[in-house]
Amino acid sequence: MYGRQYPIFNKINSCAYSNQNKSYGIREHGELECFIGKGSKRSKLFFTTKTTHRETSEGLHEYRLYIDGELIKKAIYDYKLDEFEIEKLN
Repeated sequence: MYGRQYPIFNKINSCAYSNQNKSYGIREHGELECFIGKGSKRSKLFFTTKTTHRETSEGLHEYRLYIDGELIKKAIYDYKLDEFEIEKLN
């Protein structure tokens, strides 16, 4: 669908890309820091996100989403059955 296969794939919709979507894949973890304010010297960290992936056993993959260090969502993907189990924690 988007080229290479990655366990974590981010599709970005932003006015910065002139009506184009950008995307990238990640193998183990991705982190994002969002700053607000005016420029690099006059801004504050607003939030952070972290998405992780690991193979827990053969064919089972676990994904976790953290916001500001707090686990928000967890998913288990069974590769053999091609099924997801997604758990919202908060």
